[in-house]
Amino acid sequence: MNKINLLLVAFTAIIISSCDVQSQSKLGNILKQLPAPTGNPSTTEIASGIKQALEIGTSHGADLLSAKDGFLGNMAVKILFPPEAQKVEKTLRTLGLGSLADNVIVSLNRAAEDAAKEAKPIFLSAIKQMTITDATNILLGNQNSATEYFKRVTTAQLMQKFSPVITNSLSKVGATKYWGDAAGRYNKIPLVKPVNTDLSSYVAQKAIEGMFIQVAQEELAIRNNLGARSTTLLQKVFGYADKKK
Repeated sequence: MNKINLLLVAFTAIIISSCDVQSQSKLGNILKQLPAPTGNPSTTEIASGIKQALEIGTSHGADLLSAKDGFLGNMAVKILFPPEAQKVEKTLRTLGLGSLADNVIVSLNRAAEDAAKEAKPIFLSAIKQMTITDATNILLGNQNSATEYFKRVTTAQLMQKFSPVITNSLSKVGATKYWGDAAGRYNKIPLVKPVNTDLSSYVAQKAIEGMFIQVAQEELAIRNNLGARSTTLLQKVFGYADKKK
């Protein structure tokens, strides 16, 4: 690859993170026109490439979800009333108490966004511990191999880390009060079965599920979108995986 092509790749890497989907597609087309890195990657390069890709993906995913409306504004991960309490929401809205139900939903998602800040160091630690075998299996495995790896090695840590943060956040953002008001109003209705949900456990579990959904999206982007392969190493490693398909 000559100096001009190297400069184009470097320029692409610098600007790609700030581009929208359409722009990333255009950058991907540029990369397609450049000479592909030659030769198969070594096992060390595969490990380094996978770790580099996952560091980019998980960091970006955690940043997105920990931002305001990261959960609330994303229908793929938005946290709603617990399944056993959806009748509570329906009843409240029927009684003209929709704003109370809305307050519950907003506060649950704010708590999850607060907890998502704790995810990045856990993911990065899991990446550092990854072996060459792990990396090779992820590269040549299914489209969600990295996500499944993270589920296996980080779920327990995430739950341990998220639970106290969620409990504090629920109180801080008013979720505990709103939920208490909602359940209290519902439980006063004659003949209904009282609802008693462990809100902290529910929100922590949904927050973790949301993290993995986002990680899966980031993984797909790097596997399938040439524009997301923003370094020569990523192009070489994932180009090798493309040839293996």
